[in-house]
Amino acid sequence: MKAESKELTDEQKAEYFRRSYTSVDGLWFMMIEEKYGFEEALERDEAVWKVLPKIQARAIKQMMNLDRGLDGLQEAVAVRMALEGFDFDLEASECGFCLTISRCPWQELMRKSGRLHISERVSGVICRAEHSVWASEFDEDDAEKIGFERETRICQGAEKCILRFERSRA
Repeated sequence: MKAESKELTDEQKAEYFRRSYTSVDGLWFMMIEEKYGFEEALERDEAVWKVLPKIQARAIKQMMNLDRGLDGLQEAVAVRMALEGFDFDLEASECGFCLTISRCPWQELMRKSGRLHISERVSGVICRAEHSVWASEFDEDDAEKIGFERETRICQGAEKCILRFERSRA
């Protein structure tokens, strides 16, 4: 007897891949940590998060036909945050834009998995690497760089993460 096939909605498909993406990230980290220890796992994780954001940023840039520069980066960051399930606001400023995150799905996963005690350490390395790479992928040229700075972080007990992306001269 053949089971009836049901179609998934686009939202269900996206949720399936989002869960798979976050699960594999956590699982591979824990497997490396189990075999080689936390510091080695974090070092390897940082190496991954210096490459994966390049792939992601380039894909979104191409799919959305975005230009380099702060405007393109702001659009790409908004799409990325929405795809990954963040609650956030973006506010343009004279020198760039501010990203305010009020709910971080990665922090929630750390809490659910009982690993909140390592959240600040992991975020200190991974979020910095990830956002810096996103910014660099939208640099206009060697003279006009996009800088990235974190003002507050949920993993340090703040209510929100506040991240700034601004023009800086090389």
